[in-house]
Amino acid sequence: MTIKGKQKSIGHIMLLIVISLYLLAAFLNPTSAYSALISSLSVLKTVLPILLVVLFLMTFINSYIQPKKISQYLGQKSGLKGWLIAIISGVFSHGPGYVWYPMLSDLRAHGVKDSLIIAFFYARSIKVPWLPMMAGYFGITFTVILSFYILAAAVIQGMIAEKLMLTK
Repeated sequence: MTIKGKQKSIGHIMLLIVISLYLLAAFLNPTSAYSALISSLSVLKTVLPILLVVLFLMTFINSYIQPKKISQYLGQKSGLKGWLIAIISGVFSHGPGYVWYPMLSDLRAHGVKDSLIIAFFYARSIKVPWLPMMAGYFGITFTVILSFYILAAAVIQGMIAEKLMLTK
Protein backbone atom coordinates (compact mmCIF):
# COMPACT_ATOMS: atom_id res chain seq x y z
CA MET A 1 0.00 0.00 0.00
CA THR A 2 1.33 3.47 -0.88
CA ILE A 3 1.83 6.25 1.68
CA LYS A 4 -1.20 8.08 0.26
CA GLY A 5 -3.25 4.90 0.55
CA LYS A 6 -2.16 4.38 4.17
CA GLN A 7 -2.97 8.01 5.02
CA LYS A 8 -6.37 7.66 3.40
CA SER A 9 -7.07 4.48 5.40
CA ILE A 10 -5.99 6.13 8.65
CA GLY A 11 -8.25 9.10 7.82
CA HIS A 12 -11.22 6.80 7.24
CA ILE A 13 -10.52 4.91 10.47
CA MET A 14 -10.27 8.17 12.43
CA LEU A 15 -13.54 9.39 10.90
CA LEU A 16 -15.29 6.16 11.88
CA ILE A 17 -13.92 6.41 15.43
CA VAL A 18 -15.14 10.01 15.78
CA ILE A 19 -18.58 9.16 14.39
CA SER A 20 -18.79 6.15 16.71
CA LEU A 21 -17.84 8.29 19.72
CA TYR A 22 -20.46 10.89 18.79
CA LEU A 23 -23.10 8.17 18.45
CA LEU A 24 -22.07 6.66 21.79
CA ALA A 25 -22.19 10.08 23.44
CA ALA A 26 -25.61 10.75 21.86
CA PHE A 27 -26.85 7.44 23.24
CA LEU A 28 -25.45 8.05 26.75
CA ASN A 29 -26.14 11.77 27.10
CA PRO A 30 -28.01 13.38 24.19
CA THR A 31 -27.86 16.91 25.64
CA SER A 32 -24.08 16.86 26.01
CA ALA A 33 -23.68 15.23 22.60
CA TYR A 34 -25.77 17.98 21.01
CA SER A 35 -23.68 20.61 22.81
CA ALA A 36 -20.48 18.93 21.57
CA LEU A 37 -21.85 18.81 18.03
CA ILE A 38 -22.69 22.53 18.12
CA SER A 39 -19.22 23.27 19.48
CA SER A 40 -17.62 21.17 16.73
CA LEU A 41 -19.63 22.95 14.06
CA SER A 42 -18.49 26.27 15.51
CA VAL A 43 -14.84 25.17 15.24
CA LEU A 44 -15.48 23.99 11.68
CA LYS A 45 -17.00 27.36 10.84
CA THR A 46 -13.87 29.05 12.20
CA VAL A 47 -11.35 26.91 10.33
CA LEU A 48 -13.31 26.51 7.10
CA PRO A 49 -11.91 29.69 5.48
CA ILE A 50 -8.38 28.56 6.33
CA LEU A 51 -9.09 25.09 4.97
CA LEU A 52 -10.32 26.64 1.74
CA VAL A 53 -7.09 28.64 1.42
CA VAL A 54 -5.06 25.48 2.06
CA LEU A 55 -7.17 23.60 -0.49
CA PHE A 56 -6.53 26.39 -3.00
CA LEU A 57 -2.78 26.27 -2.29
CA MET A 58 -2.73 22.48 -2.68
CA THR A 59 -4.58 22.74 -5.97
CA PHE A 60 -2.19 25.46 -7.14
CA ILE A 61 0.85 23.43 -6.13
CA ASN A 62 -0.42 20.26 -7.79
CA SER A 63 -1.46 22.09 -10.96
CA TYR A 64 1.31 24.61 -11.58
CA ILE A 65 4.38 23.72 -9.58
CA GLN A 66 6.46 20.85 -10.83
CA PRO A 67 7.56 18.28 -8.23
CA LYS A 68 11.07 18.73 -9.60
CA LYS A 69 10.98 22.42 -8.63
CA ILE A 70 9.68 21.64 -5.14
CA SER A 71 12.41 19.07 -4.74
CA GLN A 72 14.95 21.61 -5.97
CA TYR A 73 13.93 24.21 -3.38
CA LEU A 74 12.93 21.96 -0.46
CA GLY A 75 14.30 18.53 -1.32
CA GLN A 76 17.33 16.54 -0.20
CA LYS A 77 19.82 18.91 -1.82
CA SER A 78 18.05 22.18 -0.99
CA GLY A 79 20.71 23.31 1.49
CA LEU A 80 20.54 26.72 3.16
CA LYS A 81 17.87 27.90 0.72
CA GLY A 82 15.51 25.15 1.92
CA TRP A 83 16.06 26.01 5.57
CA LEU A 84 15.40 29.70 4.91
CA ILE A 85 12.22 28.97 2.96
CA ALA A 86 10.95 26.60 5.69
CA ILE A 87 11.68 29.01 8.54
CA ILE A 88 10.41 32.16 6.86
CA SER A 89 7.23 30.46 5.66
CA GLY A 90 6.73 29.02 9.16
CA VAL A 91 7.03 32.44 10.76
CA PHE A 92 4.55 34.01 8.36
CA SER A 93 2.06 31.12 8.35
CA HIS A 94 -1.22 31.59 10.17
CA GLY A 95 -4.03 29.46 11.48
CA PRO A 96 -4.04 26.27 13.49
CA GLY A 97 -1.20 23.86 12.77
CA TYR A 98 -3.46 20.97 11.83
CA VAL A 99 -4.82 22.97 8.92
CA TRP A 100 -1.35 22.81 7.38
CA TYR A 101 -1.12 19.02 7.68
CA PRO A 102 -2.74 18.16 4.32
CA MET A 103 -0.62 20.62 2.35
CA LEU A 104 2.62 19.67 4.09
CA SER A 105 1.82 16.00 3.63
CA ASP A 106 1.30 16.67 -0.06
CA LEU A 107 4.59 18.57 -0.25
CA ARG A 108 6.29 15.71 1.57
CA ALA A 109 4.95 13.32 -1.05
CA HIS A 110 6.59 15.59 -3.65
CA GLY A 111 9.98 15.25 -1.98
CA VAL A 112 10.15 17.94 0.70
CA LYS A 113 12.54 16.93 3.47
CA ASP A 114 11.00 15.99 6.83
CA SER A 115 13.54 18.20 8.60
CA LEU A 116 12.24 21.25 6.74
CA ILE A 117 8.65 20.41 7.65
CA ILE A 118 9.68 20.14 11.30
CA ALA A 119 11.50 23.48 11.08
CA PHE A 120 8.37 25.00 9.52
CA PHE A 121 6.20 23.82 12.43
CA TYR A 122 8.73 24.95 15.03
CA ALA A 123 9.11 28.40 13.45
CA ARG A 124 5.34 28.84 13.59
CA SER A 125 5.71 29.67 17.29
CA ILE A 126 6.86 33.14 16.25
CA LYS A 127 3.77 35.16 15.50
CA VAL A 128 4.58 38.31 13.58
CA PRO A 129 1.43 40.21 14.65
CA TRP A 130 2.30 39.57 18.31
CA LEU A 131 5.92 40.70 18.12
CA PRO A 132 5.15 44.39 18.82
CA MET A 133 3.06 43.38 21.83
CA MET A 134 5.85 41.11 23.08
CA ALA A 135 8.35 43.94 22.61
CA GLY A 136 6.04 46.24 24.56
CA TYR A 137 5.86 43.84 27.50
CA PHE A 138 9.38 42.40 27.50
CA GLY A 139 11.48 44.85 25.50
CA ILE A 140 12.99 44.71 22.04
CA THR A 141 16.19 42.96 23.16
CA PHE A 142 14.24 40.13 24.80
CA THR A 143 11.99 39.76 21.75
CA VAL A 144 14.89 39.66 19.30
CA ILE A 145 16.89 37.18 21.39
CA LEU A 146 13.89 34.90 21.96
CA SER A 147 12.98 34.99 18.27
CA PHE A 148 16.58 34.16 17.34
CA TYR A 149 16.61 31.21 19.76
CA ILE A 150 13.30 29.93 18.39
CA LEU A 151 14.61 30.08 14.83
CA ALA A 152 17.88 28.43 15.81
CA ALA A 153 15.95 25.74 17.68
CA ALA A 154 13.77 25.19 14.60
CA VAL A 155 16.86 24.34 12.57
CA ILE A 156 18.36 22.21 15.36
CA GLN A 157 15.08 20.29 15.83
CA GLY A 158 14.89 19.68 12.11
CA MET A 159 18.49 18.45 11.99
CA ILE A 160 17.99 16.16 14.99
CA ALA A 161 14.83 14.71 13.50
CA GLU A 162 16.57 14.19 10.18
CA LYS A 163 19.36 12.24 11.92
CA LEU A 164 16.86 10.18 13.93
CA MET A 165 14.80 9.37 10.86
CA LEU A 166 17.87 8.32 8.91
CA THR A 167 18.80 5.80 11.59
CA LYS A 168 15.45 3.99 11.23
